[in-house]
Amino acid sequence: MPPIPPALSGYWQNAFDLEAHLGSFLGLGAADLREKLQAGQQQLAELGRRDFGWDRADAFYRDQVRSAYLLDLAAWHLSSTDYIGDTLRLVADHARGLVLDFGGGIGTHAIGAALCAAVDQVIFWDINPIHRQFVQWRAEKLGLTERIHCPENFPEEIFFDTVICFDVVEHLADPAAQLRQFYDWLKPSGKLLINWYFFKGFNGEFPFHLDDPQKVEQFFQVLQSCFLEVFHPYFITARCYRKWDKS
Repeated sequence: MPPIPPALSGYWQNAFDLEAHLGSFLGLGAADLREKLQAGQQQLAELGRRDFGWDRADAFYRDQVRSAYLLDLAAWHLSSTDYIGDTLRLVADHARGLVLDFGGGIGTHAIGAALCAAVDQVIFWDINPIHRQFVQWRAEKLGLTERIHCPENFPEEIFFDTVICFDVVEHLADPAAQLRQFYDWLKPSGKLLINWYFFKGFNGEFPFHLDDPQKVEQFFQVLQSCFLEVFHPYFITARCYRKWDKS
């Protein structure tokens, strides 16, 4: 197993105190929290099958999902320590300067980046206001309020050294357009840490994932024309890219 970055050892101990943070934030006791965590993915999938549509995707994630996605993501992170740990190793290896955690959910990677000495500040951006409130609350509990900023509106005219975007682009109607935005937001030497899963699942468990072949192809065309992959040694779906200055 690769060595654990000392600054991030808290993740391997208790996921940066995730379970305690989630229970306190949602006002749930330990037994109720465990029950909701066990049911999280199924409940989110049922909500997606019933109410999700690409014509109202933003409203679905902003207004309707509420805290359901917190539970889904927390269950995944708490049960996948080795995998999530490798994504944090990737962050520790490559995150520098001003970092954008785009669609960062429960804040695991924003916290991990903020704990890295090479990172100056993390901007955490998520369309769901409950996610922003939760991550700001976690930052306060962990003494990271000077390192993690969760703005209500996306900051304009700021350029980033690193963009982190995990488990997000498959939820977007036009992921290729989002890649172009990342390219524009990155400084010339900037890096993008990203993954994707353009698949609705073998049993339809991800009804809100994009799987349109044409849009997926457009995504890869932009990716391959704007970014160059940087090798990393971890067995994970996440990849590291540097901005390709085509001039």
